[in-house]
Amino acid sequence: MLVPPDMMAAQSKMLYQLNKYYGERVQTRKGQIAKTIREVCKVVQDVLKEVEVQEPRFISSLTECNGRYEGLEVIAPSEFEVVLYLNQMGVFNFVDDGTLPGCAVLKLSDGRKRSMSLWVEFITASGYLSARKIRSRFQTLVAQACDKCSYRDSVKMIADTTEVRLRIRERYVVQITPAFKCSGVWPRSAAHWPIPHIPWPHPNLVAEVKTEGFDLLSKESVAMQGKQSAMEGDAWVLSFTEAENRLLQGGCRRRCLSILKTLRDRHLDLPGNPVSCYHMKTLLLYECEKHPREMEWDESCLGDRMNGILLQLISCLQCRRCPHYFLPNLDLFKGKSPSSLENAAKQAWRLTRELLTNSRSLEKL
Repeated sequence: MLVPPDMMAAQSKMLYQLNKYYGERVQTRKGQIAKTIREVCKVVQDVLKEVEVQEPRFISSLTECNGRYEGLEVIAPSEFEVVLYLNQMGVFNFVDDGTLPGCAVLKLSDGRKRSMSLWVEFITASGYLSARKIRSRFQTLVAQACDKCSYRDSVKMIADTTEVRLRIRERYVVQITPAFKCSGVWPRSAAHWPIPHIPWPHPNLVAEVKTEGFDLLSKESVAMQGKQSAMEGDAWVLSFTEAENRLLQGGCRRRCLSILKTLRDRHLDLPGNPVSCYHMKTLLLYECEKHPREMEWDESCLGDRMNGILLQLISCLQCRRCPHYFLPNLDLFKGKSPSSLENAAKQAWRLTRELLTNSRSLEKL
C-alpha cells in the first residue's frame, strides 16, 4: 500500500511525540506508582500477617514476584486494590444465571454437607456462601489488626462502608477484597466471547484466557444497588483482570494503555470519577476487536489507535453507556451522574481535539 509522503511525515512526527511523552510523563508516573506500591504493600502485608494470626483461614496471598505484587491492582496513582485469594471453593457450584449483571452466587453442591466446607458459618439457610458475611468477618479482623500491627500509627480503617478499605499515611487508599479464583470454568454470561469470524484474539490465546478463568470478589457492586433481594448480599462480583491483561499483550497495546492512563490522570480526573483507568482498558479491548490484525498494532499505528479510543470514549460518555468488555449487560457508567458524564465528554473532546489538530500538543499535555 502506497502512503503519501506527507502522511508518512505526519505519522513519524506523531510517533516521535508519543515516544517522548512515554519516556518522560508515562515513565515518571510508572516510577512514582512503583514506589508507592512498595510502601503500601509493606503496610498491607503487616496487617494481613496479624489477620492470619487471628484467623488462619484468611491467608495472605500478597506476594512479590519479579518486582510485581500478585493480586494488586492500581485503580489510580493513590488508590489500590489487593485481592486476597481464599482456599477451598471446591464444595460449591458456581451459579451464574444473569439475575444480577456482573455477579454470581456460590451454592453448596447437592449431597455435600455444610460441615465439609471450610467456610461453614458463612453458608446461608438456602445453601449459598455469602460474600457479605465473609467480608463482614474479614472487616472485623482487619480493624483489630490495624490496631496491633507495627504500622498502627500510619494506617486507619475507613468507616461507613461494608468494604475493607484502609487509609495509609493519610495519602493512599487500599481496598482489600476477599476472593475465590475460578480456573478452568467460564461464566455463562460471557459465553458470547469471543466474537466469531474476526481474527483476534487468536484461538490459542482464547483457550489460554478461558483456562486461566476469572475471579469472584466479595465487594459492593453498582449492579446490586437498588436491588432488594436477599440474594444480592450473598452474590460475588465477577472479575476478569487476568484475562484482560493477557489479551493486551503484543504490539503496542500495553504502551497505548499506559499513555491513556497518564492522559486520564492529568486531564480526566474529574469530580464523581466518571472516567477511570478501567474504562480506558475496556475501550482498548474493544479497539483490539475493531482492529484485529496484528499489523494494526505496530508502533507506527499508536497515534491512530489512541485517537480511536478517545473518540470512542467521547461517544460512550455522550450515550451515557460503557458496556463491560466480557459482560456487555453490565454498564460501567451505572451510578455515575449525568452531569459528571456530560462534563467528562466535554473534557475528553477538548483533549482529543488538541491531539488531532496540534502535532506538538503532547509537549503541553
